[in-house]
Amino acid sequence: MDTRTELRHLRREVRTALELAAVALAPEDLIDGLAAAAGLLEALEELPADDEPVATLAAHAARRARGSLAAWQHWRERHVARG
Repeated sequence: MDTRTELRHLRREVRTALELAAVALAPEDLIDGLAAAAGLLEALEELPADDEPVATLAAHAARRARGSLAAWQHWRERHVARG
């Protein structure tokens, strides 16, 4: 399971990717996925980490965030990083 620190780093990474995706005019579904992942991770910071439902949601949010980051990286490699 992800620690609070790992989730915080993941949230920062997702937020940065969201900003870059918006500037790059990435597809709306990609931006929406990053935004949802960032929002979930941000909301989790306000909840008690030792609560079982929160831990379950944190695991889901981390998977979602990693999937959104992977989709962003794939899109970026194909459309932005051609330079």
